[in-house]
Amino acid sequence: MTRCGTVALAGRPNVGKSTLLNALVGEHLAIVAPKPQSTRMPVIGLLTRDDAQFIFTDSPGLLEPEYKLHEAMRAAALRAIADAEVIAYLHPLSEYPAPPLAQVAHLTQPPRAPIVTVYTKSDLCPPNRPTAQPPDVAVSALTGAGLDTLLAALRAQIPEGPFHYDPDELATQPMRFFAAEFIREAAFEQLHEELPYSVACEIDEFREGAEPVYIRAVVYVERDSQKGIVIGEGGRAIKALGAAARAKIETLLGQRVFLDLHVKVLPKWRRHEPSLKRLGYVTS
Repeated sequence: MTRCGTVALAGRPNVGKSTLLNALVGEHLAIVAPKPQSTRMPVIGLLTRDDAQFIFTDSPGLLEPEYKLHEAMRAAALRAIADAEVIAYLHPLSEYPAPPLAQVAHLTQPPRAPIVTVYTKSDLCPPNRPTAQPPDVAVSALTGAGLDTLLAALRAQIPEGPFHYDPDELATQPMRFFAAEFIREAAFEQLHEELPYSVACEIDEFREGAEPVYIRAVVYVERDSQKGIVIGEGGRAIKALGAAARAKIETLLGQRVFLDLHVKVLPKWRRHEPSLKRLGYVTS
């Protein structure tokens, strides 16, 4: 009998959810940045191993909302927890032990799904640090340590049933979703200080049948001064951002890409509910 289930990767910002998702599925799907709160929408990654299919949801970090975009991110994280059949609750091993998930998420009662506590970034802990004991799991997404133990613990919790997806599939979302995400990831890499948090991306056109694949995308910022920085002197900044994003998209697609980037101002979009809805964020 096969097993198949949805596994929510949950926890505070910057605990390594996206890095772990990428390590588990063996592909760079979720954007990774040293700055926290880079994940805004859930990313769904698939792993089929032997008789088990794991549907991983990399959700935004459980944060204290400061504005409308944060509210949408928190709502997405809570939906992922509510919809999951198993919750992988991530917490850095260096901060062992983890507080209860219900406390971190400000839930009035514990989630209905079973929780597997996963201590992350084990490679950063000195050997003499206290380590997690069963049923806790300690992993390093960078070295791969503990991943098999984690999958075994999750497999024991996901329900019996048929696979929901083709075993060769790695993701459920369309390629244009990942194109927009990789442009945002490049913004986190190329732009400094707080500017990446003001960047949103919308795909206007995606011609997958073309050679090279043609993608027209709009990078939104909140102020005219930010637009100037993103474009840069002589267009150098936007060219560098586009080159970095194009390389990421080409790796996932396995095809050459022509990325046509434009920069526009969408005033205070992070705090403006109609703008958030236009960009695909749900605040409740």
